[in-house]
Amino acid sequence: MSERKLRIGVAGLGRAFTIMLPTFVGDPRIELVAAADPRADARERFAAEFGGKGYATVEDLCSDANVEAVYVATPHQHHAENACAAAAHGKHVLVEKPMAIALSDCDAMIDAAQDAGVHLIVGHSHSFNAPIRRAREIIAGGTVGAVRMITAFNYTDFLYRPRRPEELDTARGGGVMFNQAAHQIDIVRLLGGGRVRSVRAMTGTWDPSRPTEGAYSALLTFEDGAAATAVYSGYAHFDSDEFCDWIGELGAPKDVSRYGVARKALQEARSPTQELAMRTARAYGHGFAQPEIGQRWHQHFGVVLVSCDHADLRPLPNGVMVYADTAKHLDPLPRPQVQRAEVIDELYDAVMHNRPPLHSGEWARATLEACLAILQSGREQHEIRLAHQVAVPA
Repeated sequence: MSERKLRIGVAGLGRAFTIMLPTFVGDPRIELVAAADPRADARERFAAEFGGKGYATVEDLCSDANVEAVYVATPHQHHAENACAAAAHGKHVLVEKPMAIALSDCDAMIDAAQDAGVHLIVGHSHSFNAPIRRAREIIAGGTVGAVRMITAFNYTDFLYRPRRPEELDTARGGGVMFNQAAHQIDIVRLLGGGRVRSVRAMTGTWDPSRPTEGAYSALLTFEDGAAATAVYSGYAHFDSDEFCDWIGELGAPKDVSRYGVARKALQEARSPTQELAMRTARAYGHGFAQPEIGQRWHQHFGVVLVSCDHADLRPLPNGVMVYADTAKHLDPLPRPQVQRAEVIDELYDAVMHNRPPLHSGEWARATLEACLAILQSGREQHEIRLAHQVAVPA
């Protein structure tokens, strides 16, 4: 007998929701029953497409008795307020990365969930990806020995995609540190065991027209002596998908002839108002068209290489490449039937079976602490010691 559906209310029908939408639609364990967004056209489309209720405010959404869990996909600076509101109404919470933009906000969210007796899960981050999880399983199995070093790098066009003004303002959660480092640091923490001891980093703000961090290079040392190098650039020059057989971040083949398209499109926006219009056009609403999914591989976040005592491990869109002492082989993974189903696995198991999630509030707070340490180290030019780290659950 199949288990019943989990009834989800969506807080924010923007870009994050459109990327998670195929997962919600494709996973039979989920029912979308309500949504909140200030845009009437988005609410109207949601009601027409899913038969759910539309609300103008997140508070009203959280008051809906039919909603069991709230997916918080509002702008970063609202995550804490919205997650706490959902918990106060007895709703389980799935909140997009980054968890928040300040550690005090993370604390408030964790306390709110504990006080209400509900689960708090933070995702999607790319550490949910099946190849990353498989690499962690290989490490935990003990056959490759201890992790000694992790190298992760990703070069994208992130900073030149259409942005709202606050997305270019670090103080309001803008730039690559909150949007992209949250993915990469989550990955290296998962593969490295979780407990980062210190961070030393530099950050780059190289384009006056995009006045926020567009790049960073960080060295993370772990409590057990392992180290991770994490490098990211969103300045739209080199594309590291070249090293992933031109499979893009979302698992689909990339058209290499479209080099420079992000910068070229942005040149057509002659004012912040025009750029905002371009940004809004990508959000859910009357004019939104969901791209065809087709056959896709697993999602990824650039190049990741884990050096262990007896092997190097490289997660790929189709599995994990294992470079062992005397031979190398691919530990293959089948194509995913539903993209990001791993997110639903954690949410559903937590709500329906009371299983503690890996990507808990405490886990995500530790990731944010490391991201904030990269910012601080870049400003102050010294090593930052961390205090809120947690280990990967057994």
